Amino acid sequence: MADFVGQITPLLSGTISNATPLILTAVGAVFSERSGVMNIGLEGMMLISAFAGAVGGYFAGSVWVGLLFALLAGLVFALIHALMCVTFEADQIISGTAINLLALAAPGFIMLIIFGHKGTTPTVPNFNNLSIPLLSRIPFVGPALFDQDAIVYIMYLLIPLAYFVLFKTSFGLRLRATGESPESVDVAGISVSRMRYYGVAISGLMAGLGGLYLSTGLLSAFTENMTGGRGFIALAAMIFGRWHPIGATLAALLFGFAEAVATRYGQGFVPVEFSQMIPYVLTILVLAGVGGRAIPPAAIGRPYRKE
Repeated sequence: MADFVGQITPLLSGTISNATPLILTAVGAVFSERSGVMNIGLEGMMLISAFAGAVGGYFAGSVWVGLLFALLAGLVFALIHALMCVTFEADQIISGTAINLLALAAPGFIMLIIFGHKGTTPTVPNFNNLSIPLLSRIPFVGPALFDQDAIVYIMYLLIPLAYFVLFKTSFGLRLRATGESPESVDVAGISVSRMRYYGVAISGLMAGLGGLYLSTGLLSAFTENMTGGRGFIALAAMIFGRWHPIGATLAALLFGFAEAVATRYGQGFVPVEFSQMIPYVLTILVLAGVGGRAIPPAAIGRPYRKE
């Protein structure tokens, strides 16, 4: 029993660390898909943001400059996706796939030019853990929840903020209406295109934060393809959470917990490759079990053409 109690803090800490990029990306994706734009380009937005944040932080010598670079990269790729899907009415799945492929190839090419090699960047500035007085002293959960870096604390704030914006403001009402009935939004004199641009842009910024956490939170460098499918897991978490920021957060925590358990306990009993498969197998099971019953926004994936 004592051994089990002693494992609570590291297991919870690992859950938070693994879930943070998933939560940020999944909650951001809620905005995009609630506006009616399917965003499977989350993987690419995370990856390019992780790279831009690492490179920006390396040359500026400041992790906060890296944060700005990451947000900018996520926003630019999100706006490219919005331009293709909203303005040019391209197929949203194809556009998202193109975003993923571009983000997968670009970092290696740019690293070869800047650093003279591919693979991994030099060590970059990272976010140091900030211990919150009193709260970090709560037994078991305190050190795991309140001895984290700045991005984790930003995540804590963004979850209730996302809920408030989506369900308690006129902007959120318009965004949700755009994904359900764009014709009604248009009749009300609200620009459907603008609302969809807003939704996709928010998802890009949030994915940018999630990607940055990988290169400056979990690690202190960027490694090619370091997202490792987390963008797709975040997409699954959003679907499992039924396009709701709280539901997406809880689903992402489930995936983070699975990864923490696999990392901490799986390697002693099964080959490491099998333990690393657990989050991805869980993703497949979730999509197979929930995806068919989850009801997406009515107008998602459908370009709107004003009559």
